[in-house]
Amino acid sequence: MANVDLIYAVVGATLLIGSILPGLLTQKLLSAPMVVVGVGMLIGWLIPAESELVNVIERPEIAERMAEITVIVALYGVGLALDRPLTFRGWSTTWRLLAVGMPLAIVSVALLGWWALGLTPAVAILFGAILAPTDPVLAADVQVEGPSLGESADDETDEARFALTSEAGLNDALAFPFIYFAIYLAARGAPEEWVWNWVAWDLVGKTVIGAVTGWVLGRLGGEALYRLRVGDHQLIRYAEPAGAVATLLMSYGVGELVGGWGFLAVFFAALGIRSAERGNEHHARFHEFIQRTEHLLTLLVLLVIGISFISDAVPRLQWSHVGVAAVVLLVIRPLAAGIS
Repeated sequence: MANVDLIYAVVGATLLIGSILPGLLTQKLLSAPMVVVGVGMLIGWLIPAESELVNVIERPEIAERMAEITVIVALYGVGLALDRPLTFRGWSTTWRLLAVGMPLAIVSVALLGWWALGLTPAVAILFGAILAPTDPVLAADVQVEGPSLGESADDETDEARFALTSEAGLNDALAFPFIYFAIYLAARGAPEEWVWNWVAWDLVGKTVIGAVTGWVLGRLGGEALYRLRVGDHQLIRYAEPAGAVATLLMSYGVGELVGGWGFLAVFFAALGIRSAERGNEHHARFHEFIQRTEHLLTLLVLLVIGISFISDAVPRLQWSHVGVAAVVLLVIRPLAAGIS
């Protein structure tokens, strides 16, 4: 019971700090995520190891579900933030980042892990697939701001911001085929025996199914919310903010049930809703609610990361790990983005 009480106290204090910090740290070198991770590390250092406040090694499913929910909410928020119609030409920079930059980053990180850390080929590819995508949760400061009441999304004319936002919404799902490539390599052996099935199903099939499922659900949901009326009011007036949560959960669940990538379905569902009626002020209300929810979930995940870093990661940390992290952040990612 003492541990449960301690968790409540720590989480409450961290959320209070995290809710105040974004406004105080505007235009500063520090960011709220950095501070929250630092607070978590301090907590992990102060709390005795036997308390087992957070043990992601022994209970990985807790951290996995927390991260999964946070990313789902973040991807939905990214989709709601984008007002530019989904076209090949309008999203050309995004497609280059995904088709050139991300595979290049995956291969580069995999080779680095194989050479510097001695990873097996399968683990090295898994390592690259995990680290290559940009993070939609932590990239909010360089993304488009999204819809706001009484204003248009003028920052979408900034091609760099738009590309980073749209690419962040797509790359988490599109990294999954490469994660499965690594799993198949470890479990099934030589690629020539299964690679074409991987291309047809994991790389193409599940991607198309996830995108189409999400778009259809989002578009149908948007048409219903904005076109149907109850008395003198649109249906959406009675559905916020629950409509946002219902749509993102339904799109993820259905996307996975029909065999697609659920993360991709969530992002496309948000694009579908936004396309149903682009100028409606309720987009801004949905987006604001999702942003606030994402912010709270992110703080909790980062707190867990900070605490577990001290208790679980530091004892295993080596200088080679630090060197690899520096090369990934300062060399591979900038070069991959620049080349694409």
